[in-house]
Amino acid sequence: MIKTKVGFVIYGVHKDGITDNMGTPHMNYKLFEKCKDAIRKHNIELVEEEVIVATKAEAIAAMSKLKKDDEIDAVILFSGTWVWSGYLVGAVQDFARTGKPIVIWTHPGSQGWRNVGGLVMHAALMELGINHRFVHGAYDDEEQIEKIVSYVRAASVKNKLNLSTVGTFGGRGMGQSCGVADPSQWMKTFGIDIDSRDTYQLIECAKSITQEEIKALEPRLIKLFGGLPVDNEVSDHSIRLYLAIKKMMKEYGFDYYTIQSFPGIGDDYSGTCFAQSMILEDGIGTSTLCDFNTLMTTIILTELSEERVYYGDLQNIDRENKEIKIIGDGACPPSLAGKVDPAVYATHDVPTEGKKDSIAVQLTCKPGKGVLAHLGRRDGKFEMIVARCEVFEPKPEELQKRKEECGTPFWPHGFVTVEGDMDDFIEGWNNEYACLGYGEHLYNEIVAFCEQTGIRVIKI
Repeated sequence: MIKTKVGFVIYGVHKDGITDNMGTPHMNYKLFEKCKDAIRKHNIELVEEEVIVATKAEAIAAMSKLKKDDEIDAVILFSGTWVWSGYLVGAVQDFARTGKPIVIWTHPGSQGWRNVGGLVMHAALMELGINHRFVHGAYDDEEQIEKIVSYVRAASVKNKLNLSTVGTFGGRGMGQSCGVADPSQWMKTFGIDIDSRDTYQLIECAKSITQEEIKALEPRLIKLFGGLPVDNEVSDHSIRLYLAIKKMMKEYGFDYYTIQSFPGIGDDYSGTCFAQSMILEDGIGTSTLCDFNTLMTTIILTELSEERVYYGDLQNIDRENKEIKIIGDGACPPSLAGKVDPAVYATHDVPTEGKKDSIAVQLTCKPGKGVLAHLGRRDGKFEMIVARCEVFEPKPEELQKRKEECGTPFWPHGFVTVEGDMDDFIEGWNNEYACLGYGEHLYNEIVAFCEQTGIRVIKI
């Protein structure tokens, strides 16, 4: 789960002990501390400006420090009292040119004339076309606090993506045309460079993996699966491929990657099921078929969630029961297994999708609330569809029958019910894959990420 670091600046002209006509101080410092704590409890680190900003010089000094701090993901401008917006707006605009998001937060209450201080800055930024989120809410109003938290956490993902590199091993897989990427569009929207390597290099790297490197992985496999896979060529190649991907990512500076899978390496060396499962288990966004839209979705979900992310075929839709069945081609992070059907080794076993087999992961996803999401393009422009959902485990006596419905019961299954209108869901869905993230907070954070990157959102 990504760490978020945010600047916190209190502004207002009525400071330094100035009181109103009733003798009450305009600045409520105890309130300010409660507001800061309300943000911190969401695992957000605050970088506090010590000076209450009132003058142009103070604004320039405060915003300049935050602008130069590369670890800052966003800034919260907290309305302490009324302010002369002309003194602040230039420095705020200068900070905004970094591309890092801004929140203006006003706490309700008459003391200090905080509301007008918030509104005048909100209006000033609108005048200049500076994107920001304006929040009017109390420190103990979780709905309003969530608006701040989701925005700054989305900002941390946006900032992490900037200047990162996505590697692609091989070309387009299985003729899929709904996941191709325009490298210039990715650079413009996300600040990401797309690099590529041939799968031949990956195979040669896999062959060079030593027995010592393979042996070092065994304790982790035992922890995740309860034992080691059968010792044969399929398991050997599957493990070598995973270790080779990790090695090449480090060598070439890839932060994330996507892989062709088939045709190509699935014919020449190994299927990619095990490697993809373990990379997701490592908390790294990835996808198969060189499907860049699925890749970006898994990246966003992985960075924002405490749990691992599952992507698989949106294999069946039961409109009446609002049920989705997600079945990955043997790939799923093993830690997502529930108690009813724990993670065990299986095989890919589809000769029409590669001459070489692979270790696969057999499991049924554990219960929990979260989201289904997927990035896509409509007429060349990005859009994100996102729906709240709940993962459930079928009853033990029904599970095997439910898994046999697809004809491949030994692949990982996720049983999900969707909130919202199913017709809108079906019409808006933009890929054969569904990406599943655990955590109710993900919905608002994905929406905030899209708001900051100019991506249209389809909310289900």
